[in-house]
Amino acid sequence: MNIGDIARITNLPAKTIRYYEDIGLVNPARDDNAYRRFSDNDLHKLDFIGRARSLGFAIEDCRALLALYEDKDRASADVKQIAQHHLDVIDAKIAELTAMRATVGHLIESCAGDHRPDCPILEDLAVVSNKEPS
Repeated sequence: MNIGDIARITNLPAKTIRYYEDIGLVNPARDDNAYRRFSDNDLHKLDFIGRARSLGFAIEDCRALLALYEDKDRASADVKQIAQHHLDVIDAKIAELTAMRATVGHLIESCAGDHRPDCPILEDLAVVSNKEPS
């Protein structure tokens, strides 16, 4: 299979597949004309990576998970540790988004939304932070 075939089968853009190749996640064989020739194993890896990415795993996590998948002597504890770390990251993002939602909701409730120029939303956004510059 060539890159066009693989892109159609996996629904991944050819550019993404080339990126995965550039960073070493997949290594298709090359024919005499230097064209990529993807195997069923490459297709399986791309499906694996695509599924992991659809769950939000970072590229390096995908690399680690793929290595563990290919290692028949792996410990499931290693896989679970990567998944647990990813879940912790998701939980932190949810907490951050929940706080943001609450703040924006409060601002919306405090805004009259009429023709007057005063607006608590804009006033809140204009508040200067007391944080030290980083």
